[in-house]
Amino acid sequence: MWIGTAERSRRIDWIAREERGLSTAVLMERAGESVLETVEEFVGPHSRVAVLCGRGNNGGDGLVVARLAHRDDYKVQCLIACPRGDLGMDAEARHREAEAAGVSIVFSDDPLWRQALSNLSHADVIVDALLGTGARGEVHGVLREAVEAANASGVPIVAVDIPSGIDCDTGEILGCAVKAVRTVTFGLPKPFLFQGHGIEHAGKWTVADIGFPEDLLTEPTEAMTLSAEWVGNRLPRRPKTSHKGANGSLLVVAGSWRYPGAAALVALGAVRAGCGLVTVAAIPSVCAVVAAHVPEAVYLPLPEIDGAEQILSERDRHDAAVFGPGATTESDAMDLFRKVWEAWSRPCVVDADGLNAAAKGVRFPLGPLALTPHPGEAARLLGWDALDVNRRRFEAVEQIAKKFGASALLKGAATVVASNGDPLAVNTTGNPGMAAAGMGDVLAGIVGALLAQGLDPGSALAAAAYWHGLAGDLCAEHIGQVGYSASDLAAFLPAARDKILQECEVS
Repeated sequence: MWIGTAERSRRIDWIAREERGLSTAVLMERAGESVLETVEEFVGPHSRVAVLCGRGNNGGDGLVVARLAHRDDYKVQCLIACPRGDLGMDAEARHREAEAAGVSIVFSDDPLWRQALSNLSHADVIVDALLGTGARGEVHGVLREAVEAANASGVPIVAVDIPSGIDCDTGEILGCAVKAVRTVTFGLPKPFLFQGHGIEHAGKWTVADIGFPEDLLTEPTEAMTLSAEWVGNRLPRRPKTSHKGANGSLLVVAGSWRYPGAAALVALGAVRAGCGLVTVAAIPSVCAVVAAHVPEAVYLPLPEIDGAEQILSERDRHDAAVFGPGATTESDAMDLFRKVWEAWSRPCVVDADGLNAAAKGVRFPLGPLALTPHPGEAARLLGWDALDVNRRRFEAVEQIAKKFGASALLKGAATVVASNGDPLAVNTTGNPGMAAAGMGDVLAGIVGALLAQGLDPGSALAAAAYWHGLAGDLCAEHIGQVGYSASDLAAFLPAARDKILQECEVS
């Protein structure tokens, strides 16, 4: 599914109305119906529904919700954050319909306005239709009063298209913003769902089909969300005559005396992702830890200092490599990367301390390159602040890819992949339980396995992100929302792969 900026959303709406003959009234009616369906997930018959509306078309959508909820015997009060007579033309038409239907409506110039705001805590659910995707500038006045009252109410909030006060394209807060538990957005997902404060303020989100012409929604944009179909069409298949030599050979250069588990988790991720042969190049104590946890791996023991010669002697035996997890940032590790990378030209994924080495000036290998930074590592690579990386996730990953001539994956609640000027790929699988040590090591192993099996770096990163996140979702389903480990996630990779391929075949 393509991701639409505020400008793209305006264009789709304009074309649908002006060129395709869809009336604003019809679009608003369908939007209201979609939001009411979500509201009904929170409340039962005769519940109290408060609807907060602005003066524009987002408020018009809210007025439709109020009318439909009143029709269905909910106890509805609609608060409109502008003086009577100040609504936009289309919103005013929806206001007249709602008022004629008997909806209780309070405008901001009504003496009951502040009392109505204070009564929001008595509602069972609040619908936020104050500001839409075109909002710009700081939220102030009665709009701010309404936002703050809704947030303070303790009542679950369903946002119409976007939480009011969130910038559509950056996810940043415009002074203050609604904190929704659900967001029903229309037509296309928007950038705010994946970066800045929008990720948290949107809550769980869905995209509602309100009747925009299909060709307007399938026209490519600068970014897309990943799907099982997209990933499944790229995952390597196994012919009946398959053997381990045909399924990729991966070299893992990772781990140290402080972090031996990192090498084990990379190897485990690669094995569970179906790599035919995984070789771990590390000091003997790390190899011993890997052997205890991943007996399927083979080993290339390295001297405590300068194992570059041993690694390079093996390079022609491997289709791809993983460099960096748990290697530390000590000078010996930096020297090892420098010497190996000067002569390495095969596909590789660089993670963790490999990225830190590059941030300190070590040049990346010249071959096909996949980078997997978290926001802190991305900040070091770009010379940014980590907060800026999270505020500008799309821009940050694009800048990393461009700066280093690589494909790049920025980890986080909405992992984003940039590659070769292609549209950004945004992952939608995964859950907060994955915020635990070792998850990134397993991800590096999956990426390495896919590189070793012939995928290009961009496809390997995007497919691995979706696959990794789906395995995390299976952990949350079968083990629990919090407390499952990176090893647990790796164990679910085969089941996640099967699920991807099944969904791909269905679609």
